Amino acid sequence: MEPRVIAEGVAGEVARVLIVEDEPNILELLTASLELSGFDTRGAPDARGAVVAVGAFAPDIAVVDVTLPDRSGLELVGDLRGVRPGLPVLFLTARDTVDDRLAGFRAGADDYVTKPFSLEEVVFRLRAILRRSGGDGEEDAGGAEPLRYADLELDEDAHAVRRGGRAVRLSPTEFSLLRYLLLNSGRVVSKSQILERVWGGQTCDTRVVETYVSYLRRKVHAASPGPALIETVRGVGYSLRLAEEERR
Repeated sequence: MEPRVIAEGVAGEVARVLIVEDEPNILELLTASLELSGFDTRGAPDARGAVVAVGAFAPDIAVVDVTLPDRSGLELVGDLRGVRPGLPVLFLTARDTVDDRLAGFRAGADDYVTKPFSLEEVVFRLRAILRRSGGDGEEDAGGAEPLRYADLELDEDAHAVRRGGRAVRLSPTEFSLLRYLLLNSGRVVSKSQILERVWGGQTCDTRVVETYVSYLRRKVHAASPGPALIETVRGVGYSLRLAEEERR
């Protein structure tokens, strides 16, 4: 018998996965497969059960079917994060158009898998999201000083962001995106660079980057009356920097 591989959460413990899926066969298959891959799982057949489970089970990540009998999975994300702020979410859906995927990201998904899916792909994407949630272990990792630019601060150890002293609540993917921009503050990074470093090259759709930069810019700017910090450099990419007149 092969040794059981432990899937670690952000604290180095076995990661807890909440699976929200109304098709019993798929729920059973995912539960068994993720357990064999080292995850601790809890299943819910509908949105109501998911909200109860997220409080009792305290998952590290959720796998959510977009089409549920009592509520859209897209709407459920807000309810789950209302109970467990910052909960990473992987959507499952039979809808495979670009617009459908973008709708998932706009709803707050950290990643998106279409049916029929490969179980290996689901496990791979869950682990990738969990790595993003806890930092990727590269630059400035492990007890580093908070990353700062102007009045913006990102504390990796506390997994917290503040602007002008006010907390900015971000999803794990938004947090990773901001971290990458802060590490490269003053420089212009391309969409392809962001896809590679934040999404691990798992998607080549640059509209995902555009969507997330838009959300991140809105949240960061809403936290402070200060100047805009995330600049779009047309035809090139994005940069975290003050406008030229603000730098003088």
